Amino acid sequence: MTTELAGKVAVVTGTAHGIGCSIAAALRDDGADVRGADIEGSDIHGVSCEKVDLTDPAAVADFFARVGRVDILVNNAGGVRGQVGRPLEHVPDEDWHAIVNANLTTAFHCTRTVAPGMKERGWGRIINISSAAGLTVSKTGIQAYASAKAGLIGFTRQMAHELGPLGITVNCIAPGFILSNPTTELQWQSYGADGQRDLVRGIATGRLGEPADIANGVQFFASARSGWITGQVIAIDGGSAFQ
Repeated sequence: MTTELAGKVAVVTGTAHGIGCSIAAALRDDGADVRGADIEGSDIHGVSCEKVDLTDPAAVADFFARVGRVDILVNNAGGVRGQVGRPLEHVPDEDWHAIVNANLTTAFHCTRTVAPGMKERGWGRIINISSAAGLTVSKTGIQAYASAKAGLIGFTRQMAHELGPLGITVNCIAPGFILSNPTTELQWQSYGADGQRDLVRGIATGRLGEPADIANGVQFFASARSGWITGQVIAIDGGSAFQ
């Protein structure tokens, strides 16, 4: 544990399990006062996680009013909302909007809410969690997921341009395949032994990623060491993006 982020307040969304949980614990270990928010809501590893519908702007406003000052925001909420790949003509409007809202609109709501306070203090760190699907394609063929995660990359760059002059950095991490929750476990099992072997062979480091690998990147972007880095997207994927 360190005290690098002592005195800083961090909010991590999507903290009920997996990557978000690991990020929250890592920032806490760096000394930050960490608050979590998730559609499920649960306290894990000593990090408070409130049940909040982050697609609802009123619920977002209420949550951040309870938190108060926010120095670090990690927009990690998202997921596929139980959906699977289907031909585009079989995707109803509500399914498209459910995924876009969960992965992109939540980041808009949260960033819009914390930006004024960060501007007043002249300091802030915003880290968005996209996906390899935002850089390439969705392995499961979910059009809305790939689109929303690519949109999050665009949102990162635009907000970095807007907020950089005010002392706020905005960066993005695009994780590769990581066994981190029930959804990714089901996806992994669906590949079968041969598909699993092929996936790992396509990763330069020869292993699947872990939630802690993503948390390491967030810790760097949240730290003072990253003060002259903004608008960047880093693929933390073991080297699979360039295969």
